[in-house]
Amino acid sequence: GGGGGGPAFVSQITNNGLFLVFTALAATLPFFLPMAIGVIAGDAIAGEANAGTLRYLLVAPAGRSRLLLTKYATVMTFCLVATLVVAVSALVVGALLFPLGELTTISGTRISFAEGLGRALLIALVVAASLIGVAALGLFVSTLTSSGIAAMATTVGLLITVQILDQIPQLDALQPYFFSHYWLSFADLMREPVYWDDLQRNLGLQCLYAAVFGSAAWARFTTKDITA
Repeated sequence: GGGGGGPAFVSQITNNGLFLVFTALAATLPFFLPMAIGVIAGDAIAGEANAGTLRYLLVAPAGRSRLLLTKYATVMTFCLVATLVVAVSALVVGALLFPLGELTTISGTRISFAEGLGRALLIALVVAASLIGVAALGLFVSTLTSSGIAAMATTVGLLITVQILDQIPQLDALQPYFFSHYWLSFADLMREPVYWDDLQRNLGLQCLYAAVFGSAAWARFTTKDITA
């Protein structure tokens, strides 16, 4: 809570089952969700090349740019579905094990259960949006190799490396530019009023990563010799 070591709502699970949604997202966001996204994104192009189907996909009049956009849209759809699966599963388990009702926000104010559900949905959407940078990074790595396993391993390795660097105090000047730095800022949606500063930084940073690595993936893929 006050020490800044994690979201303050973790201790509220037994008081209201809806808090299990927030806690489940906080527990899966640092590693499990990004790892799943990294695997899917890393395999998007490299997996097709490894299977020998990429050349046949490009025979259709879709074109490379359209195929790349379709792959990225597919990865983003997976981001949203995976996040919603975690949220809905946590809500069902929370409803079975703990009471439901009005929520006490991190700021100490009370909100209705319906408003709490709305904030849970908004938090799930923010968590999904927090992964667009990882998705673009994985897609770029996927265009660099024809091995799906290598692309997936590289993407997950970069994810773990960034997470480690984000915990080193000597790198505090660089950490605000790491894509994972503001991931847990979604907890600010459980304040009254909502703190938007870190949320805006997070979404802006994700858009920047998506633009940079998305452009790099497009530049690489549109000029790459397709042999498989």
